[in-house]
Amino acid sequence: MKQNLSVHTFTKEFYEQVKKDPIQDWAATLAFYFMLSIFPFLIFILSLLPYLPIDTEQIYHFVHDYAPPELAELFTVTVLEVIAEPKGGLLSFGILATIWTASNGINALIRALNRAHNIDETRSFIKLRSMSIFLTLGIVILFFATLLLPIFGNLILSSIDQIFSLPDQTFLNLNRLRWIIGVVIMTAILMLIYMIAPNRKLAYRDVLFGALLATVSWQLISFGFSIYVANFNNYTATYGSLGGVIILMFWFYLSGLILVVGGEINATLYNLKKGR
Repeated sequence: MKQNLSVHTFTKEFYEQVKKDPIQDWAATLAFYFMLSIFPFLIFILSLLPYLPIDTEQIYHFVHDYAPPELAELFTVTVLEVIAEPKGGLLSFGILATIWTASNGINALIRALNRAHNIDETRSFIKLRSMSIFLTLGIVILFFATLLLPIFGNLILSSIDQIFSLPDQTFLNLNRLRWIIGVVIMTAILMLIYMIAPNRKLAYRDVLFGALLATVSWQLISFGFSIYVANFNNYTATYGSLGGVIILMFWFYLSGLILVVGGEINATLYNLKKGR
C-alpha cells in the first residue's frame, strides 16, 4: 500500500512540476547551443586527422556508411573538406570555439536545473564558467563513449581477435560489454552533471534515478529516431540541403528534453524526500 502511495505521490508531484516549468523552451535553448557547438567540435576532432596516419577519403566513406545521407553530406561538405591538410590555427580555433559554445549550452542547462529545483544562482561568474567548462569536457567524454565506442568497438575487437585468436564466446561477451560500458559511462557523467550543476548540495543517491532514466531514454530515442530517419522519411525531397540541419536540430532538441526531464525527476524526488 505504501509503495502504491509513493508512486502516486511522485506521479502527482512530477506532473505539477513539469506543468509549471517550461521544459520545452529549455530543451529548445539547449538544442540551439548544442547546434552552435557541434561544428567547432567537429572541426576540432577532424583537424586532428591530418596529424595521424589516416586517409581522409576513408573517413569520408565511413561517415557516408554509418550516418543518414543528409547528415553525412552536411558533415562532409561543411567540415571534412576544410581540413584536408594540417592547420594548427584551425585546431586551436576548434578547441576554443568548442569549449566556449558548448559551455554556453551547459550554462543553459544549469539555469534549467536551478529552476527545476526552485533555487537561485548565487555562485560567481568565474566559478560558474569554470564548472561549465569542466562539465563540457564530461559531455565530450560522453560523446566518445556513447557514439564512437559502439561504432569503433567492433573494429577494435576484430583487430584484437586477429592478433590473439579469441574464442568465439569471449569475442561475443566482449562485443556485448562495449555497449554496457557506454551506458555505464553515460550514467556516471549524467550523475555528475545532475549533482554539481544545481546550486544545491546533492548526493549521488539524489540523482541516480534521473540519470538512469535519462540514459535509457536517450539510448532508446536515438535508436528509434535513427531508424525513422533512415527508413520512413526523406527530408531531402522536402527540404533539400536543409534536411540534415533539421534532422540534427530535432535530435538535439530531444536530447535536451531528456536532460531536462531527468533533472525534473531528481528535483521532484529530492523535494518529496525533504518533505517540501
